Amino acid sequence: MNILKGKIKTIKSSGSLSLVTIDIQGIFFSTIILETPSTASYLIPENQIKVIFKETEVIIGKDIEHAISIQNKIAGKILEIKKGDLLSKLTIETRIGRLIAVITSDILYQLQLEINENIIAMVKTTEIMLSE
Repeated sequence: MNILKGKIKTIKSSGSLSLVTIDIQGIFFSTIILETPSTASYLIPENQIKVIFKETEVIIGKDIEHAISIQNKIAGKILEIKKGDLLSKLTIETRIGRLIAVITSDILYQLQLEINENIIAMVKTTEIMLSE
């Protein structure tokens, strides 16, 4: 699991859903959760929070300017690659901490990813969990 610490900046709720924006050292991540400020006491602007997401939910790209529908993007550099037959594990250094990504080995080869290469790590808004 990737676990990052940040601060809640905004909360927009509709019905039982909330879109929460979290500031992690100046990088803004957003998530949609099945909670609202009235059902979850930790949903308070400026509250310290952990942002948690699985390694398999990290998407890798080479160009941050591509128009894609993923809001959560962070530039980084590949520190380590552990290649497997089907899946490969990447350790990525970012300005908000190290991330782990698990991607298919096929795409590792297709993108020709290498150690020390600059990449963009992306996480879908619907794949982020929060914890106190």
